[in-house]
Amino acid sequence: MNKKFLLGFGGLMLSTILAFGQATIMPAKPQAGPVVITGATIHVGNGRIINNGYIAFNNGKITAVGEGAAPSTAGATVVNAAGKQVYPGFICPITSLGLVEFESVRATDDETETGELNPHVRSLVAYNTDSKVIPTVRSNGVLLAQPTPQGGNMPGQSSVMMLDGWNWEDAAYKTDIGIHMNWPVARAARGRRAFAVPGQTQESPAERAQKQIDEFTSLFSQAQAYAGGSKPEVTNVRLAAMKGLFNGSKKLFVNANGAKEILQAVNFAKRFNVQLVIVGGKESYLVADVLKDNNVPVIIQETQALPDKDEDDVYLPYKLPHLLQDAGVLYGLSGIGFWRQRNLPFEAGQAVGYGLSKEQAVSMITLNNAKILGIDKTTGTLETGKDANLFISTGDALDMLTLNVENAYIKGKSISLDNLHKQLYRRYAEKYGVTPKL
Repeated sequence: MNKKFLLGFGGLMLSTILAFGQATIMPAKPQAGPVVITGATIHVGNGRIINNGYIAFNNGKITAVGEGAAPSTAGATVVNAAGKQVYPGFICPITSLGLVEFESVRATDDETETGELNPHVRSLVAYNTDSKVIPTVRSNGVLLAQPTPQGGNMPGQSSVMMLDGWNWEDAAYKTDIGIHMNWPVARAARGRRAFAVPGQTQESPAERAQKQIDEFTSLFSQAQAYAGGSKPEVTNVRLAAMKGLFNGSKKLFVNANGAKEILQAVNFAKRFNVQLVIVGGKESYLVADVLKDNNVPVIIQETQALPDKDEDDVYLPYKLPHLLQDAGVLYGLSGIGFWRQRNLPFEAGQAVGYGLSKEQAVSMITLNNAKILGIDKTTGTLETGKDANLFISTGDALDMLTLNVENAYIKGKSISLDNLHKQLYRRYAEKYGVTPKL
């Protein structure tokens, strides 16, 4: 047997074992009756805190929120949360969660499509509700996510998914909200040297970047004309997928980190009159005035990292949320990859040590992310009329030492907080005679 076969076969066997290991975790049933949580400290998500508060929800919707005793608990399931914290469900944008299971096993990696320009590719249909990673993430309060395609210059479209459901149709929260682009960088990667090939004209990084921008411009010009024309006899799936960019139903998510690239992306979006979201934005603080003037939000990707440039402040990634907060730019936060999204609340909490208040950090991964994804009318805060996406923690949800999610609800459904990690913990606690805490 060759090495590739052994690796593939081993990955398949491992995935089979893990599937059986988590077979007892079932998708939640619809809310059966009213629920009232009492006595809690409620973090609304918009900066407001309600001490000794109550929150009631029924049929998946929040029906009442306030301070003191609940006005009515007749016929309701009452959850005593005295001394505990209630938060809106955390929202994770720009992630491969649900698209990747084992990075080393190609058959379980569905985040990348072939080709460079794929605005018609939908990550929605590749979302795996049976992923064993998803329960480990929602156990830390992350209840909604934006599984996002990767690879190529224009990877495709993304949707917002609930982290609970029988299949992708069941889990869909808001479909096809945006199209993603990777903005070209007009400089060579650090530490990489270009080698001349005899008989070939060497293309500079700037020339390559401009060529890619020209391809984007040509595609968007065609798509804009296609969107404004009469219905064609033969549908062009690529151009048809981009119609939403021009009527405002979709946003353009552009991966750009350098100040120059961010400015180029802003000008590009203005030219075609599309709603822009900058993803990454490591140097967004340098052009914050432009972002604010053009109402361009930023999704910061992982603060637990070193800066790109040697001359930058080593704490710059931790300070970036506060810098954008002070500049009046709407910003949200995501992590990297898929399983690391379980650290989302802790990265938000780390920003508290570098300028943000705790409630601003909570808003960063609830209301702010909801606004950027266009779902703030239904989620992101704990307010009457919104979906009951929330959880109860015995401690501070932004602190990895005290976060302990006891109950979680998505659209009022009480979801399982068990996961493979907890099952393995209980298994070996039994083996070694330790009293399990989970």
